[in-house]
Amino acid sequence: MACRKRITLGWILCLLAVCLQSKVHAQKAIVGVLPEATDLKVRDPAGLPRAYLPAGDIPATVRNDSPERTARPISLDEAIRIALANADVIRVLTGVGATNSGRSIFDPAITNTTIDQAQSRFDPVVDSRQDFLRNETPFAELDQADPGRVLFDATRNDLYDMSVGVTKQSSTGAEASVRINTDRLRLSPITGVLNPQSRPSLTLGARQPLLQGAGVDVNLVPVVLARIDTERSFFRLKDSLQELVRGVIEAYWSVVLVRTQIWAIEQQLEQTEFDLRRAQARVDFRIQSKSRLTQAQVAYENFNTSLIIARGNLLDREAALRSIMGLTPTGPEEFVPVTPPTTTEFGFDWPALVELAEVSRPDIIELKLVLEADYQQLLQSRNAALPQLDASAIYRWNGLEGELISTGDYVATSFDNATDWRVGVDFSVPLGFRQGRARLRQQQLIIARDRANLNQALLEVLQALSASIRSLNLQYAQYQAALRTRKATAENLRLQRSAVELGTSDYINLLLAVSDWGNAISEEARALTQYNSSLGNLERQAGTILEAHGIFFYEER
Repeated sequence: MACRKRITLGWILCLLAVCLQSKVHAQKAIVGVLPEATDLKVRDPAGLPRAYLPAGDIPATVRNDSPERTARPISLDEAIRIALANADVIRVLTGVGATNSGRSIFDPAITNTTIDQAQSRFDPVVDSRQDFLRNETPFAELDQADPGRVLFDATRNDLYDMSVGVTKQSSTGAEASVRINTDRLRLSPITGVLNPQSRPSLTLGARQPLLQGAGVDVNLVPVVLARIDTERSFFRLKDSLQELVRGVIEAYWSVVLVRTQIWAIEQQLEQTEFDLRRAQARVDFRIQSKSRLTQAQVAYENFNTSLIIARGNLLDREAALRSIMGLTPTGPEEFVPVTPPTTTEFGFDWPALVELAEVSRPDIIELKLVLEADYQQLLQSRNAALPQLDASAIYRWNGLEGELISTGDYVATSFDNATDWRVGVDFSVPLGFRQGRARLRQQQLIIARDRANLNQALLEVLQALSASIRSLNLQYAQYQAALRTRKATAENLRLQRSAVELGTSDYINLLLAVSDWGNAISEEARALTQYNSSLGNLERQAGTILEAHGIFFYEER
């Protein structure tokens, strides 16, 4: 025995020595323990699943020799609908491109699943348990034939235990349960009258909170909060879609502006080219000096340079429009806007506009939902500050059945031969209610904060609407002024050309007239397209930009 103890102690010391080594070696030595992640392991990206990347056509440039694209007329509403059709991920316009807003059309549906998760606490729960047990308890007794001798033996119990129950939580906070239990016990050595024997039972139980946790409103708070979160997710999606539509409108009118500027420069270039050819002919026939020819050449090259810049700008603006629409940067078709800009002055009713924004803006609606959720949590906090007082009751029917040891006959009692019942009240209360009162006070402060945030957001809405109105008024005034300027420059151009042809004016005056006329057209187009973009921005500030373009959600029918 002493030798066995020494061997065991030696193995223990060896094991301790191994455990005292470094952690890495110890973990490698112990089977089933993963080593520590002390090294950075990066997989080859080529081994990852491939993702589809639409390359599209070769990007268009001002100098590429690719075949000309097919012109495709497109209206503003059609551009908006294409953007919405490709809006699995919501995009926002950023300069000459569009980026991910972080929102997707899947968000409300994902949040909607939390409603069923919250309601699941009221679903019935079925549980079952089956156990097979054997207990052997050794004991010692003196040999009756030889009192100096000890006999060892054991008692054995073979038990099969089965339990099936159903538990249901109600919206009032009550919990009801039904449970069936049965066990089959076989004893060895045999004792008693029945062996084996079974004890079946049927138990009905109920527990109803009377203070904390009691009431339909309190128990439905998680469900109501899940529904509010779903609504908030929906209005966040709507807000993102409104920004998407506003971006499409801005990108669309930017394309209109640049195309108008290109047309004006092309007209300037065409007129200058005509003058250049005529000046060259006059120089060739020695009718005039080269001074006018060089002036025409300089003007022609300047306008040509402006045209190249404008065409590059058009490609950028077209790429931005295609990006916000969810398309590749370049396609076989060239979008040609056909929607005429609005030239009438916007009329508004200020009180009605403010009221419309208050009930329509998704961000304001979301803040209202936040406040509504706060009051639900306040209801929960008030209930949690109450003492715990629960009434409980159980009633059980007990039976007994088994085989008689003497005859082997199977006998059983009636099921209601023996019954148990219990009725009680459980009460507990923390002295001082410190935690409950602190949570209640915290929730009241949260409500005050969120109400202040709502008031601040409403004030910001007023500021944004006011700024939009000022911007619209300014841009329409600029458009009217640019319209008059363009008419004046057109008349000046006609008179200057006649004067130059009659020889009563210098050619430089004609060049200035051509330049002024083109600049006036560009300024008129800029003011008018900005005015139309601002109209879309006003609809965005009022929260009605989707409805203004005939877009309605299925959920808002």
